[in-house]
Amino acid sequence: MEDIGESLTRMIKERNLNHKYEELIQEVLDDPDVMQFIEDNRQKLDDEAIVKSYAKLYEYVQEKKKFHLNKGMMAPGYHPKLILNYHYIDVTYVPSAELVARQKELEIKNRIYSMDMPKDVRNATLADFELTDERRFAISEVYDFIDAYMTSPKAYHKGLYLQGSFGVGKTYLLGALAHELAKNGFPSTLMHFPSFAVEMKQSIGKNNTGEKLEFVKKAPILMLDDIGADSMSSWIRDDVLGVILQYRMQEQLPTFFSSNFDMKQLEEEHLRVTQRGEDEPLKAKRIMERVRYLAKEVKMTGSNRRHLQ
Repeated sequence: MEDIGESLTRMIKERNLNHKYEELIQEVLDDPDVMQFIEDNRQKLDDEAIVKSYAKLYEYVQEKKKFHLNKGMMAPGYHPKLILNYHYIDVTYVPSAELVARQKELEIKNRIYSMDMPKDVRNATLADFELTDERRFAISEVYDFIDAYMTSPKAYHKGLYLQGSFGVGKTYLLGALAHELAKNGFPSTLMHFPSFAVEMKQSIGKNNTGEKLEFVKKAPILMLDDIGADSMSSWIRDDVLGVILQYRMQEQLPTFFSSNFDMKQLEEEHLRVTQRGEDEPLKAKRIMERVRYLAKEVKMTGSNRRHLQ
């Protein structure tokens, strides 16, 4: 290393460079990474090639300083790296570990289509899901689904119907499931069903009801959150929810639900009586047959976590 340094210093002096330029080049050649790169590639680099590469070496040292300061970089998020290019030294830019991690997380989030879901649910992960005795069975079922689906994504896999009172973690668990699937390359749609119902009613005037319905019913993995939270019209029940579930049953597409009602209550207390007070037990039963085909009921218990935050 010392011999190289002496050799390069001699080259600077021999070329009668002005004092300021000499200082800049000497600073570059004294950089440990530059010295190591030249040492590693000395057999491929003669003195003339090194001199002709001064501009690239200077760029490397300056951009490396900016990278460490995280300020004024030529390519933000990328760190400079010295390479050989036809027996000359050149600079390439490599994404930093932080940038790679951010890009990966963005790719994951782009695989999850969420509609009217809170930020904590959109950012939920299984690693952050608080495991309690009451939640143990539900999360075990989630992991079982993930294992089965990843092993055989084209086979039919029954989803889950997460049932429990307010704040026990049903919605968060769905968000964490969506994130885990997205990490492994599988897209999903996570939506607050009462908000979707309102949007569907509004879409009638915009004449795009069919488009919205097609998108939801054909989602590779669908998660319907908060089923039963609001009173349901016969149109939403039969021509929206019923159509979605019928298609997914026929195509055997994984479907998940969360609700404060258990399946029996959903049928008898929510789906059976419409907003107008019409009692339609057969139509409610038809919807529930599809729900039961698509999902396994899993009860979640525990304290209301929202009150503990």
